[in-house]
Amino acid sequence: MTKQKQYLSAPLPFVGQKRMFAKEFIKVLEQFPDNAVFVDLFGGSGLLSHIAKRQKPNAKVVYNDFDNYRFRLEAIPNTNALLADLRKYAEGISKHKAIEGEARERIFERLEQEQRTNGYIDFITISSSLLFSMKYVSSIEEMRKETLYNNIRKSDYQTCHDYLQGIEVVSCDYKELFEQYKDTPHVVFLVDPPYLSTEVGTYNMYWRMSDYLDVLTVLKEHAFVYFTSNKSSIVELCEWLGKNQTIGNPFARCRKVEFNATMNYNATYTDMMFYTEREAA
Repeated sequence: MTKQKQYLSAPLPFVGQKRMFAKEFIKVLEQFPDNAVFVDLFGGSGLLSHIAKRQKPNAKVVYNDFDNYRFRLEAIPNTNALLADLRKYAEGISKHKAIEGEARERIFERLEQEQRTNGYIDFITISSSLLFSMKYVSSIEEMRKETLYNNIRKSDYQTCHDYLQGIEVVSCDYKELFEQYKDTPHVVFLVDPPYLSTEVGTYNMYWRMSDYLDVLTVLKEHAFVYFTSNKSSIVELCEWLGKNQTIGNPFARCRKVEFNATMNYNATYTDMMFYTEREAA
């Protein structure tokens, strides 16, 4: 029997994939039984699900592909063909330099042809080859507003039909998936929610503080592997709440006034004022 390949990074670009944790995650998996049920609530690139299935082949692994990463994997042959043409159009342009003039127009003509012919473009992968680092768009119209750069990958992406082999793939709200498996024996929840208050091309959602805190209810009385960052301060918040359990919600009886504020042409935020009303004598 041919040994299946073990990926330690996702086959296609994805913001937030846990490749830096891959080897440590493998060590963590050793403590769980071989018949565990791993439920990847925020599946992202599927890397955690893939590693769990490779390390525990007899375990059930459920991957919540809310961002449709599987469609990107299926499109790899078309993506490779598209990138091969983009390399030709960018020939002679130095790495990381802007693509302008005729070369830029030929790229957009090719993208439009791809859209007409196949009806699908993996914009996240294409963005990683044509846009400034970590910037992503989801349509040709959005890409036309951007400066293109020659960051085009020199080699093809590997087709990876076995990447999700043996894994149960679903696409739903994580709360539905949690309800389905919360009472399952030997369940282990893999919890890698989006960064707090982010809205990026690789996620089909906007993540607020209340959403982030809701996830914590999943952790109670269940085995889990949870990922976060110092951007969220979620651990610090939980530690503070643990020390101040009787405070409740100090804003529960407040009124709120809001004003929209602008930092620059593409950055806005909401200022809020909470106040308590004077009690009647």
